[in-house]
Amino acid sequence: MNLILLAPEQVVSDDRYALNERQLKHIQQVLKKGQGDTLRVGVLNGAIGDAEFDALQGEAVIQSLSIEPPKALPLELVLALPRPNMLKRTLMNITAMGVKTIHLLNSAKVEKSYWQSPVLTEASLHSYLIEGLEQARDTVLPTLHRQVRFRPFVEDILPTIMDGKIGLVAHPYQAEACPVALTEPSILAIGPEGGWNEFEMQKWGEAGMKTVHLGDRILKVETAVPVLLSRLYPAY
Repeated sequence: MNLILLAPEQVVSDDRYALNERQLKHIQQVLKKGQGDTLRVGVLNGAIGDAEFDALQGEAVIQSLSIEPPKALPLELVLALPRPNMLKRTLMNITAMGVKTIHLLNSAKVEKSYWQSPVLTEASLHSYLIEGLEQARDTVLPTLHRQVRFRPFVEDILPTIMDGKIGLVAHPYQAEACPVALTEPSILAIGPEGGWNEFEMQKWGEAGMKTVHLGDRILKVETAVPVLLSRLYPAY
């Protein structure tokens, strides 16, 4: 936790925020902060600055909020729903790298049971995104969409969000090398373990998405995601 991220529901007064149990534990046991010490804080979807730690009240007292959050990655990510035990760290990494719009998409190789997993509750997903923001010292919460039907997304939703963006779909076969250091915004689609099937690749192509690869090695989703994002936008 490199940032104590304060949410609207924690407001006590204009400059005071009640710290939750997880934050207090981290401040006292990991950061080793005591009464009157300075904390680096951020207000959710707002600015970053310093606060005084009021250990007696369990509160953060804002001193300044003058730093803007890091710039967002100019990329909209479409991610075939990973295995539940991979989803948490994948979403945390995506959020930490600055992606602000995420679509979790169904695919033929996504097990139906994944969509019923407890990790997909609103509370769980929110907590993963918050942890990613805390890691990166960011405050702007990503927007996350659950797209449980592949074809309606590609045929009906994708055309409405592709305007002005480069469309890329990651696939190891019959693809060009992934571009480096894009200057334009993009939409990137990353498939499940085992990749997209032939029908899905056909639909991506019909939608105007260009197929790209990262070389001969087949990578796990949790590895491919940060590699692709850092390759496409290394300056972010």
